[in-house]
Amino acid sequence: MRIAFFSAAASSALLIAGCTASDLPDQERVVAPILTSEQAFDEFTYARPLEARVTHVALDLDLDFEGRRVEGTATLDVQAAEDATEIVLDSNGLMIGGVTDGLGNELEFTVGEADPDNAEKGEPITVQLGEMTGPELQQVVISYASGPEAEALQWLSPEQTAGGEHPFVFSQGQAILNRTWIPTQDSPGIRQTWEARVTAPEPLTVVMSGISRGDPEPVEDADSDRRAFEFVMNNSVPPYLIAIAAGNLEFAELGPRSGVYAEPEMIEAAAEELGDTEELIDAGIELFGEYRWGRYDMIILPPAFPYGGMENPVMTFLTPTFIAGDRSNNGLIAHELAHSWSGNLTTYASWRDGWLNEGVTSYIENRISEEVYGEQRAEQEYALSYASLEEAVENAGADNPNTAMRSPDEISPFDTVGPAIYDKGTVFLRTVENIVGREEFDAWLTAWFDNHAFQPVTSEMMLADMRENLIGDNPELEEQLMLDEWVYGTGIPDNALAPDPAAFADADAAAQAYAADGNLPEAGAWESWTAASQRRFLENLPETLSDEQLATLNETLRLSESGNNEVLFLWLEAALRNEYDPAVDQARSFLSTVGRNKFVAPLFRAMWETGDWGQPIATDLYARTRGGYHSYTRGNVDEIVGYSNEG
Repeated sequence: MRIAFFSAAASSALLIAGCTASDLPDQERVVAPILTSEQAFDEFTYARPLEARVTHVALDLDLDFEGRRVEGTATLDVQAAEDATEIVLDSNGLMIGGVTDGLGNELEFTVGEADPDNAEKGEPITVQLGEMTGPELQQVVISYASGPEAEALQWLSPEQTAGGEHPFVFSQGQAILNRTWIPTQDSPGIRQTWEARVTAPEPLTVVMSGISRGDPEPVEDADSDRRAFEFVMNNSVPPYLIAIAAGNLEFAELGPRSGVYAEPEMIEAAAEELGDTEELIDAGIELFGEYRWGRYDMIILPPAFPYGGMENPVMTFLTPTFIAGDRSNNGLIAHELAHSWSGNLTTYASWRDGWLNEGVTSYIENRISEEVYGEQRAEQEYALSYASLEEAVENAGADNPNTAMRSPDEISPFDTVGPAIYDKGTVFLRTVENIVGREEFDAWLTAWFDNHAFQPVTSEMMLADMRENLIGDNPELEEQLMLDEWVYGTGIPDNALAPDPAAFADADAAAQAYAADGNLPEAGAWESWTAASQRRFLENLPETLSDEQLATLNETLRLSESGNNEVLFLWLEAALRNEYDPAVDQARSFLSTVGRNKFVAPLFRAMWETGDWGQPIATDLYARTRGGYHSYTRGNVDEIVGYSNEG
């Protein structure tokens, strides 16, 4: 293991293709506030930021593909209270080689025990600051390596990539996984600027969620051919948004502000699918104000990536499963772009306020989709979101605390059902918009982003802002909006804005006809439907279907041949829950090549819940595929199939 000390150098001139230092946003680092309200408390960090906090992180790291680790140094700028004697950082399995101040003087440190009641929290690193007291910024330099099982990092063999010749690595830091590869205060309320120098063997390209400082430079003192890549992020961000990926990548320009990285085998299809990106950016700006991040680039990751997308600033991470050939899944791009305002620009201070990121973002996604793709598509996507919320509330129970947007103290925020974070937030804001009027609502939301840019926020802050700047002295409007019931209550409030029933008139009529008498839409009509309409029909299929019905469905609608993975997934789920043998081979192939949790976990659940038919299939398949899934996907499927390391 290479352990070296590195003192971060001052930022040099930034030069990237089509972009110079003067083009980049917010070059002066601004230290974001620390919120002190009860709602801002984050129980998933050991940090005590009011005593001493990290304001900037400088990484100097090597990617070790053979050892499956990153190693090097993290230089932390520290802002400490006058009486502070130590700073507490978050770690989860990091191997610490030593700690010094910025001048190379050794600092005492201890690595504490993990919380027995909260294993994912990891363990604290407590560094004694010595003479580093006072309000001025100081530096702590940590030499370290990530552990062999760092959950944020997924190391892929060449066989797991599209090209099959070179390895690949990517990170997924949300929620609290970045502490497995970066020693810092890993809490969304402790925003930090950062920079990085990362080396990787040729011909691999490194990308990060920061602006590139230029072309890579050869590492002269390396024993093998390695190149160094440098990045900077001068806008303060929550630590989970520091992200990295490296592989055999090509770049395709999409427009003056945007481009996409992908393996050579996928770059053409990726660039074609993302051809609307500049128009989406323009729509976001027109709706909710300035785009403050400079560039909006994306990377198509190998299919093991567990999410649809991750909104890492200036470098959105995307699953290849969204590529359908017709841009029908580009709501995903609208969603990740929308995070440039909600989630990245303003960020929840506590994981209990997940809706402030995802619910607000899903609302903005829908508005951007309306601008670019039209009202019908936006209304259909809203109807799907509303139906998802209704199903979640029905399954969980209307009084279940897991259906509250603001996670109550008695449950883990990570147990809140997804639709309560995403879909309930969308319906809430659509409801408010409908009551107060779009023009007034848009002006308020834009001002919210402007006034809290690059800052942590809480539910109580947003509701207070609504009351002051949207409701004002209008008790009738306050009563109409039911703000507290939406945010802190369970279920779906009575004033929820229902979707237009005409949005899916054809699909809903077809689903009712099929349930009543088995009549299917004609193949020509099916192919003319939007992907959302196809999904709507499939989501409303009867739970129980015979082999004959499934065969007719597939033969008529050609479901197993769909190029849209959202549609293909729904077909496979229906087939597996009904023990349809002809679909098993396709399900095996799908689950062997796709790691997106949205698809993987439900398909394993569909097999498992059949009992004797599906459990042997699932057990055998999971034994072969588990190692290729991200830790997030593994954790979900482990619970479904009862997997344990002991067998």
